[in-house]
Parts: sequence; structure tokens; C-alpha cells
Amino acid sequence: MRTTERLVLRPFREEDLEPWAALNLDPEVLTYLGRPLSREECDRIASAVNERYVSDGYGFLAVERRSDGAFLGACGLTREQWYPDDLEIGWRLAREYWGHGYATEAAVSWLEHGFTTLDLPRIIAVTDTPNQRSIAVMRRLGMTFDHEVELEEDGVPFRATVYTMTAEAWQACGK
Repeated sequence: MRTTERLVLRPFREEDLEPWAALNLDPEVLTYLGRPLSREECDRIASAVNERYVSDGYGFLAVERRSDGAFLGACGLTREQWYPDDLEIGWRLAREYWGHGYATEAAVSWLEHGFTTLDLPRIIAVTDTPNQRSIAVMRRLGMTFDHEVELEEDGVPFRATVYTMTAEAWQACGK
């Protein structure tokens, strides 16, 4: 579990599963994230995230607002198929929590964990090229544009933009 000024980043709990499933059905949330997920798929993802966190010390954990315990979504480090040698920072929040800086705050905590605890040389972020909201978060984090590429998920190709941050850049920005 990790905490920030406003957030708790923690494994998924039973009470998170319903709002997690709801956000994974929201068409606006899913604009750049693929198809809607069933409740069973969401439950499996949450269980796998918790197992990964226990075994590897990183994962796509639940994000809870400290002031009232509200489940906001998830954020964390994952290993994706398209760049298996790197950990990727990512976030997925329910739409009503967009625009409050929660994704950036949670991601900063995960970057710190990646560079200090996990001693990673770099962390990447990948999004669909038109996803300007995520690209804005990447820039606020101090990540830099690396390249654009065509990737494929579940057999569906998409144009992706990749940002990176090195451990040296993290240290230089005084985080």
C-alpha cells in the first residue's frame, strides 16, 4: 500500500469490484482502452493485480480518496506485451474523478516506487495517439516523448504514442 497527500494506492477489496466493473463499462472511459469488460473479467483482473502486487511489488492497484474512502479507479506499473523489458505506468479513473489531478498524483507515487524501490532504469507510458488527456498527464509527470508506433491489442491495431522517463531524469526533476 502507498499513500499520497490525497490518495491511498492499495490492493483491490471486495467493495471495489462493483465500481471497478462500472468504470470498465463506461464508453467515455473506454474511448481509448478497448472493449467493455464483463463483471467476471473485472473481478479476474482485480484478483490478478492483487497477486502480482504480492509476488512482484508492483501492479495496477486501486486508487482510493483518503478524505472519504471513495474508489476512484486504478493506477500503477504493469508489464505489457508490446514492451516486455519495461514497466509501464498507467491509470484508469472513473469519469467523475477526471480533471482533479488524481491520475498525476497517483502516478508520481508509482514513479517514485519504480525508481527508488524497484531500481528501474526507465519507465514508459503508452496511449492511443489521439488520447490527449493521457498525454497531458505524461507531460505533467515530466515524461518525454519517445516515439509513435502501431501496436496491437486483442487483434486490433492502434496508433500509439510512447513517453518515457529515466531514473536520471526522475532524480534531476527533484521528485
